[in-house]
Amino acid sequence: MTAVWGMSLAATKLRPPVPPGQLVRRSRLDDILDSGIDSHARLVLVSAPAGSGKSTLLASWLASRPEAVAWLQAEESDSDPARFWSYLVEAIGQAHPIAASDLKSVVVGSNGDDLVVVSALVNELAEVAGPLVVVIDDYHLIDNGSVQRGMERLIDLCPHQVTIVLSTRIDPPFRLGRLRVRDQIAEIRGADLRFDTDEASGLLGSAVQSLDRALLDQLCGRTEGWAAGLVLAGLSLERATDPSEFIEAFRGDDQLVVEYLRDEFLAAVDVDDRQRLLETSILEQLNGALVDSVTGAAGGAKWLSDTASVNQLLIGLDRTRTWFRYHHLLRDLLRLEAHQAFPERIPDLHARAAAWFESQGDHGQAIVHRLAGGDVHKAAQLLLVHGPRLLASGQTETLRGFLEQLGDVAKTVTWCALLYGWCEYIGGRYSHSEGWLDIMLDVAPEGFDQTPAISLRMNISLARGDVATALDTARQVTATDQLMSYSCDLATATGAAYAWAGQTDEARRALRFAAEKAAAERFRTAHVLALVYQAIVEFDDDSAASAQTAASTAVDTAQRFGLAAYHGVAPAYAIRARTGGDPARAHADAVHALNLARRASTDLALGFVLTACGDTLIGLGDSAGEPLLAEARSVLARCPDPGVAGRYLTRTESRHGIAEVRGSRVAVLVEQLTEREMAVLRYLPANMSQRDIASELYVTLNTVKTHCRAIYRKLGVGDRKAAIQAARDLHLL
Repeated sequence: MTAVWGMSLAATKLRPPVPPGQLVRRSRLDDILDSGIDSHARLVLVSAPAGSGKSTLLASWLASRPEAVAWLQAEESDSDPARFWSYLVEAIGQAHPIAASDLKSVVVGSNGDDLVVVSALVNELAEVAGPLVVVIDDYHLIDNGSVQRGMERLIDLCPHQVTIVLSTRIDPPFRLGRLRVRDQIAEIRGADLRFDTDEASGLLGSAVQSLDRALLDQLCGRTEGWAAGLVLAGLSLERATDPSEFIEAFRGDDQLVVEYLRDEFLAAVDVDDRQRLLETSILEQLNGALVDSVTGAAGGAKWLSDTASVNQLLIGLDRTRTWFRYHHLLRDLLRLEAHQAFPERIPDLHARAAAWFESQGDHGQAIVHRLAGGDVHKAAQLLLVHGPRLLASGQTETLRGFLEQLGDVAKTVTWCALLYGWCEYIGGRYSHSEGWLDIMLDVAPEGFDQTPAISLRMNISLARGDVATALDTARQVTATDQLMSYSCDLATATGAAYAWAGQTDEARRALRFAAEKAAAERFRTAHVLALVYQAIVEFDDDSAASAQTAASTAVDTAQRFGLAAYHGVAPAYAIRARTGGDPARAHADAVHALNLARRASTDLALGFVLTACGDTLIGLGDSAGEPLLAEARSVLARCPDPGVAGRYLTRTESRHGIAEVRGSRVAVLVEQLTEREMAVLRYLPANMSQRDIASELYVTLNTVKTHCRAIYRKLGVGDRKAAIQAARDLHLL
């Protein structure tokens, strides 16, 4: 993420816009905003239609306030939770000394999980000594439910010295009534933002000299005090020969603004300027070099500065007058005009913009323009570099959006198929993820290094509760030096496979290495998960003291990293509950583990947590424990091979008199398996029916059934899944 924050374009998102030259101070509105801050309102809401002057009001008001200000200019792409929270954390970090890098690690590691991120952010904000104002401009562009939930929770939990300010065209989907009843909100609405006659005279600038009070009143009435309408009127009044006739004909409502801008504004612009305006309308933000690259002309920096000095519809984004953006009303008109004037040139303009952004190292914007220009193949090429960055920063929704726009091209590019597989896995669509892995193999060129796909393949297997397949892959990994050569997520997945398979020694070695590698790479989620799996290993090894220590280490580390609310920590809380000596703490840990596990855990982890918590609660005399074991049985039944989780459940059911089947770790065989029984045993972990096994071994179905009954009896188990795990315990598989 360091490269992202270092770019000047990204930096403009974290600064208030530069107030226009003809700034009108509006003390009546400043008083409302001041009152919100001084009364420690949790939320200051500025909600009004487009062109009402919301951003200008907030920027000018904050310039006179003493508080530290964190400003985030929202964009449509910020609906990606990881992107939104990363930018907000960076904005706050620039305004106040907080552990921004640590918080961004939490954001990335949790893929922007609102519960995890907000909990960590609130803890950091609680340490802020002085007052802080956090502003999010154009909040209406955020349409992600997770972000909305997180923001409402942040508003509820923020310490009193922090005030959230939202500028938006529509009310956010929060429970605003509750804030009003509690007197925790200050509001400015569209009616409040209407300019009265005195304020309008300041906004019109030199044009006001040709107007008397009656004409000013009439103009305010026709525009209903709408800031954008007054600005447009001011541009034309300077050229109008008869101000009263112009005002009589003028309509300042937004339905007519496009037609007005076209007929009045663009018609009066110099031909060269008009051409440059249309060509640069494809851009969201502009600077001189970018303008020159897109238009093929020179002097873009001076042109931007000169235009902004006379036209309030070109808005400065920094005090160095380097970056600008068009007011959205003007931008929309210019784009419409460009598509009508030279539709055949639009793809080339996007290609020029993409080339410039690529030369600056901003591959994200380059991809946006490649896609907008219809060049999906070059966009796919750029994803080779930018896709892994998005994945590593937790921006899976942004990545998925790019991949979806590629269409069928994504199925022809190896790394795009792999990236799609990761997106589907993170979204919990495991069969789709596996399908993309198959596509990747089909289109992979000769010599393609498939190691980056191994971690995904193991994670998919474990997510589906197929420990046998994950174990086979893990053994292939540890047979080479791949763990040393690749990132810590491969080591963590390998250790997890060994842990769920009950392969204690191999699991300990892999997870110890995974934790060390994750710490070195500052990959905090992988670090915590490695510690969680270490606790599972110790617990399965029947060492209560070691399991308690390992679980406490995992929980304490997660809390230190701000990941205490991360669902992946649930097994550690469950183990700490089961092995702890304090009944009250054990009960609290069990409840917390259940809450976390139900949020996003795989069947394997959920079944384990349900079992451990059910075991704990039954031991505490809580009637809620036994239904948890029944739920665990239902969950683990969906797993082809639940490994040690299935064995633990069977053992727990037997111990509490719920089932009679033995489920303890097998120490020795009741009787040695024959050669034919061993042959059948080796097929049991595979996803094959008994009929399929019979076909492979060229024997009858009844023969396989007879061998299976003998295998179960000699291993001291009652079913196929238990037999697989018992055979692993005895190193027969």
